[in-house]
Amino acid sequence: MFKKIGIIKEGKVPPDRRVPLTPQQCHDAMLDGIDIAVQRSNVRAYTDEEYTALDVRVTHDLSDRDLIIGVKEVPLDMLMAGKAYLFFSHTIKKQPHNAQLLHTVLQRRITLIDHELLTDPKGNRVLAFGRWAGVVGAYNAFRAWEVRNGGKPTLKPAHECHDRVEMDLHLSQFPVPKDLRIVLTGTGRVGNGAMETLAQAGITRVSPVDFLHQDHEGPVYTILGSQDLYVREDGKPFDRGAFHADPRGHRANFLPFAKRAHIYIACHFWDARGPKILTAEDLRDPAIALQVVADISCDIGGPIDSTLRATTIDDPFFGYERATGHEVPFGTQGSLTVMSVDNLPCELPRDSSKSFGRDLLAHVMPHLSGDDAEGMIERATIAKDGKLTTRYAYLEDYAHSATHVL
Repeated sequence: MFKKIGIIKEGKVPPDRRVPLTPQQCHDAMLDGIDIAVQRSNVRAYTDEEYTALDVRVTHDLSDRDLIIGVKEVPLDMLMAGKAYLFFSHTIKKQPHNAQLLHTVLQRRITLIDHELLTDPKGNRVLAFGRWAGVVGAYNAFRAWEVRNGGKPTLKPAHECHDRVEMDLHLSQFPVPKDLRIVLTGTGRVGNGAMETLAQAGITRVSPVDFLHQDHEGPVYTILGSQDLYVREDGKPFDRGAFHADPRGHRANFLPFAKRAHIYIACHFWDARGPKILTAEDLRDPAIALQVVADISCDIGGPIDSTLRATTIDDPFFGYERATGHEVPFGTQGSLTVMSVDNLPCELPRDSSKSFGRDLLAHVMPHLSGDDAEGMIERATIAKDGKLTTRYAYLEDYAHSATHVL
């Protein structure tokens, strides 16, 4: 399908330093006969010089490329008419801020393929950054704990570390309190990433029952799956399949864990039809032990009422006043500390890029450069030559709700 591939410089503001393919991965793809060119950039985590050192062509001009690959949404003024693009477009849920992007794609007769929609024949996504959100989010939870409790800082911000090796070096020096108790929700990629960081810090996993009812000699954490977190309102036994099909008619049973845990790390997927997990009323309970909520999922207006807004990599924490439910300055006496950074993988761009690129080469590139016999690329194509594909025809009204094009 595509033989000439370009790696675009990330143009979204604030800058994203990740890349879809590292220099070594570009080199490996070229050995397989794929022609790759990389657009010059002074923001990406891998420098232009690292690409040229491996004989990857670096250029300002990608106009000769068949397919242009990026990570985040491509700014409108960087979209070339008649080209094919592959990036996270964030349009399939009719996100209001990207209607103009899809409108421009259609007007300029562009083919748009979305990373998020690339799936295997069983419908499983093959590309994601979720693991790295969990890795960094759990690290940030420790940073929040350390700073709010006035200890001597040992944890360097992840985005100031060269890579995960340096981040883990700082983590190994973190004096974990012996009585620290942590609860996680979510068992997918994000949750597994968070557990990697907890294991690196030497924290022991225990069952939800033991977490609630046993005393422990060292720091512990537990992870709650849906069967641990939710109960049916009608009193009948929990049915996991029925819950995931429709979570209505359930309530969360998180309060006992909030009364026991010092840190809550939220890694779950939340269905908007489902119940809240941690409400403002829960947080007013004087028996609550929580001091830090690290909301990696970051659903604003979602299941955790203390997540009032998304925070940034440079300013990751804010205070939540339990009595009023309002934001207060970070460190305010008696407040809950909230970490709700919504682009956590960007803090370790070299590592997250390497992991993403490895999956891109292994699972996607054969379909991009071959015949796509499994239909992976077809399923992930939102628009072809400026026309919405049948699968995404429902986006027609959304795309045309934006009328001004640069």
